[in-house]
Amino acid sequence: MAGNTLTAQSSLQCPHGGLVQIIPASPRASAGGAPIATAADGFVISGCPFQIPAVVPIPSPCVTIQWLVTDLAVTSGGAPTLSLSSVGLCMSALQVPQGPVVINGTQPQVSST
Repeated sequence: MAGNTLTAQSSLQCPHGGLVQIIPASPRASAGGAPIATAADGFVISGCPFQIPAVVPIPSPCVTIQWLVTDLAVTSGGAPTLSLSSVGLCMSALQVPQGPVVINGTQPQVSST
């Protein structure tokens, strides 16, 4: 896998349009003035409107991300870094997969593999 490295300022969304906030787990290397994102960071999704279709729709918003594919050869603070080619699933509060995370923007200065 390869691609531009994600940072705490990268733009991510759930498949329903909710916004992802990346919360760095600890201070570490930065790219473009922001901490590099790793699989150990916190990922909080807000504003997801998803509801399970039913007779009475049941709210089931995306709240976090579980990363399935991370960078293979690069770590930061002992945790694998994330890049444009990383794959994550957005999860509900009950840890039900809701769909893949959408990576809209990264920083262009650093690429990882």
